[in-house]
Amino acid sequence: MKIHEYQAKDLLARHGVSVPRSRMVTKLGDVKGAAEELGGKVVVKAQIHAGGRGKGRVVEGQGKTAAMFKRLETKPRQNEGGVRGSRVGGVRLASNPERAVAEARKILGKYLVTHQTGIAGKKVQRLLIEEQVTIADEYYAAVLIDNALGQAVLIVSSEGGQAIEEVAAKNPKAIVRLPIDPHDGLPPYKAREFAKSVLKMPHATILQAGALFSGLYDAFLASDATMVEINPFVVTRENRVIAADAKVSLDDNAAFRQPFASLRDTSEEDAMDLLAEESGIGSYIKLEGNIGCMVNGAGLAMATLDTITQAGGAPANFLDIGTVNRVERVVDALRIINMDKDVKAILVNIFGGMARVDIIAEGVIAGVRELRLKQPIVLRLNGSNLEEGLALLAESGLEFITADDLGSAARKAVAAARDA
Repeated sequence: MKIHEYQAKDLLARHGVSVPRSRMVTKLGDVKGAAEELGGKVVVKAQIHAGGRGKGRVVEGQGKTAAMFKRLETKPRQNEGGVRGSRVGGVRLASNPERAVAEARKILGKYLVTHQTGIAGKKVQRLLIEEQVTIADEYYAAVLIDNALGQAVLIVSSEGGQAIEEVAAKNPKAIVRLPIDPHDGLPPYKAREFAKSVLKMPHATILQAGALFSGLYDAFLASDATMVEINPFVVTRENRVIAADAKVSLDDNAAFRQPFASLRDTSEEDAMDLLAEESGIGSYIKLEGNIGCMVNGAGLAMATLDTITQAGGAPANFLDIGTVNRVERVVDALRIINMDKDVKAILVNIFGGMARVDIIAEGVIAGVRELRLKQPIVLRLNGSNLEEGLALLAESGLEFITADDLGSAARKAVAAARDA
């Protein structure tokens, strides 16, 4: 689960990380007061669940986002925004409260398109009004899980303020990793030594840098995060060490013991993802193809996606309906698939003794009738009550395409999507 920058900074501040003074606003009328409270010279930042805000571009309506995304992807140097200049993006400098209002007016309620938003962009519904700091140097720091090591690692770089992927590609030696022993954690003395020996930070900043690294790990641990990133953390001209930006992703599996509900912004989430969650379908991922998939079991779903691709098609989603024996769940799954306007055909692949084919068939029939589905539906069914399920399909009077094995089902689905 992603959270906004202002929420991430609040989390870090609670663990001793120094952050700029700021206020989050949702109304244009609150911008001037926030800027005055912060001293006048502020940064106006769009709050969306996507990175690259500074290089993104703001457009008036969602109808213009796809074209802007294409321009960013094909000719980034000509189209990317910036913090200042003629092509300003979702992060803007303001020298006084009046200028802050003017800049906020250009962002709030508009759509921000970045390399990470996709063609739909993100509607800006929140702004972070933050004090400006005088930056002398920029660094990168993050704590995340290294699956190969099976433990958390601190990752730092002296080349902050740019995408870490670009740093890794251009200068991989600039990225240094420190595995964190889960028993010892990251005590301040070890963090200070790391700042001194690895980043070669100014002597006057070592204590603060050590506190930042330790606080970063403490926040990671306490919040059940999968990643806590500061890009950049800066050294100011006054030798203050401050987290100028922050990004945090939280582990959904810890929701039972974390106050995630208060941090979650469902307006930033995909409508189909939310419907899947509400329907009890925990595994739904939108893909870029045109063949909708409903499968029981994650492994089978992966195999189904691979087989569709091998047959020359492109899956539109990953949807694991699980071991379900409820008609309503099948209808809900079809409803989610049907919400995707790219879907030209639907492949239902059910396999296993615990799945009752008669209930799956009943759900598919109910879904076609209730949702008035027009897409051709390919059914590969194998499980308990198979004969009863096939009889229901035959008696329904509806047209279905059936297949005995996955390979045949995939080929038929690809052909159906092509002819639709």
